[in-house]
Amino acid sequence: MSVCDVIIMGAGGRMGQTLAGLAINDPSYRLAGVVERPQNAASLDRYDCVKGTEMENVFAKCPGAVIIDFTAPEASLKVANLAARMGNPAVIGTTGFSAPQMQELEAAAKQGPLFWAPNMSVGVNSLLQVLPKLVEALGPGYDLEIMEIHHNKKADSPSGTALKLGQAIAAARGEKIDDVKVCSRDGIIGARTPKEIGIVAVRGGDVVGDHTVYFLGQGERIEVTHRAHSRETFAHGAMRAALWMKGQKGGKLLTMSDMLA
Repeated sequence: MSVCDVIIMGAGGRMGQTLAGLAINDPSYRLAGVVERPQNAASLDRYDCVKGTEMENVFAKCPGAVIIDFTAPEASLKVANLAARMGNPAVIGTTGFSAPQMQELEAAAKQGPLFWAPNMSVGVNSLLQVLPKLVEALGPGYDLEIMEIHHNKKADSPSGTALKLGQAIAAARGEKIDDVKVCSRDGIIGARTPKEIGIVAVRGGDVVGDHTVYFLGQGERIEVTHRAHSRETFAHGAMRAALWMKGQKGGKLLTMSDMLA
């Protein structure tokens, strides 16, 4: 079996260190390169591979290596566009993209192999396939709500995973999540409308990621919960995606559903 070369963006951060550690300890992968911001360059000293603060230089020294990026929307767009131009496949797990940024990400995917998922957990992505079936089975008599909990350092809200879950259950009702989501309720707002889907964001401590979808009916409720116990959950999914991306070509933005199919 051929080894998958990977480049880790933000390799000095928590997720970056987790990804790099998996690449080092799994014989299916080779840590080919690491990239960090100039102010964090010293954090790369621990790695025995190509390293630097200029991603173009690192990418050029690791031709064909799969780039894994969990940084920030603006940085990830730069990674996606440069990777497409230089011929490196890229796996992106960044959340918080705006609608125009998603369009730019999709455009980059037409130029080169690009994979994006707001949540790399295989469990969450399996849940995305199950929830629409539950919505259809229960029918319109249930109110749908979502609650997500994350650590106190998370920058975007609601989480990308909560929005993805919202998209799945809204689509099962023939709706778009942007048309029915309610992310804030305050004051005298009146009765809940049948179509709305509330999304509540809780922040605190070191919670890696909890997501619960509520089906609230008359006399009963169903709660479907996914809890990530560690960042390795997402890192393992990203590494699996990197291995899969070795044989993919550009044309469209690939997702976990493509890989799991």
